[in-house]
Amino acid sequence: MTITGAFVLFAVTWFMVFFIVLPLRLVTQGDAGDVVPGTPRAAPHGFVVARKARITTLVTVVLWLVFVAIISSGWITIRDLDWFGRMSPPQAAP
Repeated sequence: MTITGAFVLFAVTWFMVFFIVLPLRLVTQGDAGDVVPGTPRAAPHGFVVARKARITTLVTVVLWLVFVAIISSGWITIRDLDWFGRMSPPQAAP
């Protein structure tokens, strides 16, 4: 795995985990009973992005290490994901 490939894998994994973590334990202004005028009741109440980013980074580092280990060991290769046989060597014509 190249350095660029490892970085792209980390970035994609980070954003996927971030979008999963964002709605977890979300309290809306309507739930809290403290709606700021001019905002919808579904707006977050007391939302801290830095905490979500730290949680996301910790989870992503663990997942990324697992993914890098699997890819680097060769346990799963791109040929294992070739379900339609497009990467098989061409057949000789009779």
